[in-house]
Amino acid sequence: MNLSYWEIKSWLSNVDFTIVGSGIVGLNCALQLKQKFPKANILILEKGVLPQGASTKNAGFACFGSLSEIISDLKNHSEEEVLDLIEKRINGLQLLRINLGDKSIAYQNFGGYELFLNSDEELYEKCISQQEDINKLLYPIFNAKVFSWKANTFHFKKVRSKLNFNQFEGQIDTGRMMEALLHKVQALGVKILNNTCVESFTENQNFVKVNTNHFEFTTSKLLIATNGFASTLIEEEVQPARAQVLITKPIKNLQIKGTFHLDQGYYYFRNIDNRILLGGGRNLDFKTEETTDFGQTQLIQNKLEELLQDTILPQTDVEIDYRWSGIMGVGHQKSTIVKQMGDNVYCGVRLGGMGVAIGSLVGKELAELL
Repeated sequence: MNLSYWEIKSWLSNVDFTIVGSGIVGLNCALQLKQKFPKANILILEKGVLPQGASTKNAGFACFGSLSEIISDLKNHSEEEVLDLIEKRINGLQLLRINLGDKSIAYQNFGGYELFLNSDEELYEKCISQQEDINKLLYPIFNAKVFSWKANTFHFKKVRSKLNFNQFEGQIDTGRMMEALLHKVQALGVKILNNTCVESFTENQNFVKVNTNHFEFTTSKLLIATNGFASTLIEEEVQPARAQVLITKPIKNLQIKGTFHLDQGYYYFRNIDNRILLGGGRNLDFKTEETTDFGQTQLIQNKLEELLQDTILPQTDVEIDYRWSGIMGVGHQKSTIVKQMGDNVYCGVRLGGMGVAIGSLVGKELAELL
């Protein structure tokens, strides 16, 4: 890239902190660094025109885990680990709301629901039998019963007559959240360069040399916040997981309000602007969805449309308006990876599909490593 003296001087000289990724984690990291080091020169490099990955492509669920998900987590994690995960998600959501304000992110608390297909008898009975134990486990965090049962007043078809209800679950407008974050960060003087992909880096004793698709430069500290794309830069146990999403055109007199989980959270939907947003289905083909490539597959899109027409809105003619996908970062463990990797290199990755909930907190924890 043919850079001028002015460009090098203004953007690429005397860089104190370089953050890779302008998603939820990267932007929150920049906010915290500016609070700690007000005079620091902070540069964010983003490979997309807009933040890539999942930050602008998620479903906008302000959630911390459905009943069946928590029961499943308790099989693979200790009670202490599960409680720590949930507490971090709650604290992350609180930090997001404090940082940006509920109005800026269009936060609404309609509650969250879990649906059980008629064929899910075993899972349904397990949730009924273990609900009170989970409520007792969570009581110290919420000082209230989290989960209860409600009748299927939404007229969903092919599901059990009772829905599990989570009174503390909410929803946000993902686009407004990211707009507010970007505005806040740039107002503090943080520089963001889009369409700039970090291809490699080399650490020396006092600085890090960064190679991008356009130029190379040096920075005092490098912070990697690329989540699902982390494996392209660092060797950590982070696997990309593509999530496919569709949204309908506006629906007249739409009565569905809330966030909804189905099939242990592998499918999820919500209301937004008189539309239904529906996503998920990677459990149909895990291997294909372990990718950093955006796009859709016929297998999953057909299943989403089938759920929409047969279960969610069985007596309504609906049209699909948009389809898209986002890339999450997952692993065998649900805990995040926030660590120092060298004298001057740090990372905050593996959000496990809970970026809205924990992204703000992970960004804060990443900044606090310095």
